[in-house]
Amino acid sequence: MNDQIKVATVRVVSQDGEQLGILSLEAALEAAREAGLDLVEVAPQGEPPVCRIMDFSRHRFQNRKQKQKNKGGKVNRAGQVKEVKFRPRTDDHDIDYKIKNVLKFLANGQKVKVSLFFRGRERSRIQMYSEAFMPKVIERIGEAGVIEQDPRQEGNSVSIMIAPRSQK
Repeated sequence: MNDQIKVATVRVVSQDGEQLGILSLEAALEAAREAGLDLVEVAPQGEPPVCRIMDFSRHRFQNRKQKQKNKGGKVNRAGQVKEVKFRPRTDDHDIDYKIKNVLKFLANGQKVKVSLFFRGRERSRIQMYSEAFMPKVIERIGEAGVIEQDPRQEGNSVSIMIAPRSQK
């Protein structure tokens, strides 16, 4: 850009996209200064290198903006782990609704961590609740997923990891 360009002659393109021809570096820099813009080397491998007269800071801003746009919003990544949380006294209808989400995640190729959370006096009966609840969840998931990690207690919760059927 500008004084950092080290070649003697360059092919110059104006800010409108019009070819100005092959100019000496000094003439090209003068044309850029008259326009109040920068001389930016866009194709250094060319013979002679191609330079464009443009507002470099605006160009950099638009490139950054375009990268963010290309990055997009939420993406379903196959390696991503989703978590679905339950409580021991969750009603059957609510369980069915959450199982529907688990099946959707598995269909997208995502692993799912099914967690059963305990609060208060429920913590005194973690073993009893988890032995009654987890098989019910596993049965409802059926053939859509494979249990990757058996139920294990982590503090106030018991969780299992389920992978999509196609991964194993």
